[in-house]
Amino acid sequence: MEAGHDIALVVSRPDKKRGRGGALVPSPVKAAAQQLGLPVTDRVDDVVEAGAELGVVVAYGRLIKPHILAVLPMVNLHFSLLPRWRGAAPVERAILAGDPTTGVCVMALEEGLDTGPVYACEERSIGQEETLDDVRSALTATGSRMLVELLATGLPEPRPQVGEPTYAAKIEPDEHRLDWSRPAIELHRVIRLGSAWTTFRDRRLRVLRARISAGSDLAPGELDAGGLRVGTGDGGLVLVEVQPEGKGPQPGTSWRNGARLQPGERLV
Repeated sequence: MEAGHDIALVVSRPDKKRGRGGALVPSPVKAAAQQLGLPVTDRVDDVVEAGAELGVVVAYGRLIKPHILAVLPMVNLHFSLLPRWRGAAPVERAILAGDPTTGVCVMALEEGLDTGPVYACEERSIGQEETLDDVRSALTATGSRMLVELLATGLPEPRPQVGEPTYAAKIEPDEHRLDWSRPAIELHRVIRLGSAWTTFRDRRLRVLRARISAGSDLAPGELDAGGLRVGTGDGGLVLVEVQPEGKGPQPGTSWRNGARLQPGERLV
């Protein structure tokens, strides 16, 4: 809208029940569209009658059926350097794999999963301490700029994707659990996704931030005498910020002091 485009229709997910009262809450996209006075639907088939010239798809999460694409051409803003990390969780998978770079691509939408030819891509490095939110926010800003620029100048001839495809499956809940037998560098990547957890004294402990500690003589999950360094399968992790079950986030030092750790205690 800020670039002067006439947005005929916004499609977003249906309202969801949230909170104790179970009130229906719109998605952030729907709420923003309503504030701008734009028509909104949760039925993607409605775009057929919208009178639009082009559809723009961002993180929709479902495949668009051929009968819709036959009526309305669409472009897709995808947060990876295609064909690497096609699918639902490209930024998460790039971080977990330790990729040094990622990026944004604007592609022509096809029936297949992120298989369409590409109009433009921009690459971006992934910092070793950057979180999922950090990387995703940066890619969102870059992708929004790219999209507006391409629409202003006209879409070029797209080029086929080149390279071996990899697939970014949705992150399953168990993947957020910290397995202390794994190397510290891999656990640190899990923590950077933002929902990492372990258990301490049979209660859940979220690990919000940590730093890698080179070398460790601790067994996997074992806490050192100071209570902040944890042994892993290779190296150690220092707990910087945690969130015990039923409490708010707190520095690792505050958690250690309140827990009154006993010798030999561990995270599981």
